[in-house]
Amino acid sequence: MPEETPQSGLSDNAAGALAYVTFIPAVIFLIVEPYNKNSYIKFHSWQSIFLGIAAFAVNIILTMIPIIGWILIPFAGLAFLVIWILVLLKALKGQRYKLPFIGDLAEKQAGK
Repeated sequence: MPEETPQSGLSDNAAGALAYVTFIPAVIFLIVEPYNKNSYIKFHSWQSIFLGIAAFAVNIILTMIPIIGWILIPFAGLAFLVIWILVLLKALKGQRYKLPFIGDLAEKQAGK
């Protein structure tokens, strides 16, 4: 029976998915080695950051639009929740799922 080498740190899939939990892991993965050398983890970290910025911006814009914007806020929040769950699950499965526009920005930042 071959001897197994102990694994240190997170798997790429787990780190990619963890990047979507909050900004903090995403930023840490961009700073700390060996994660900042891995283009897969960097891609998901950047996409997570850009998705959070997009959600924040949409929320601010809808808040400033009286009545119709206020009605749309819960639907926009639900849409971002569904997108967030989708990219988190795709990262867990080892897929580099690119969101429109945001994914292209993340790919550029990740150096792919």
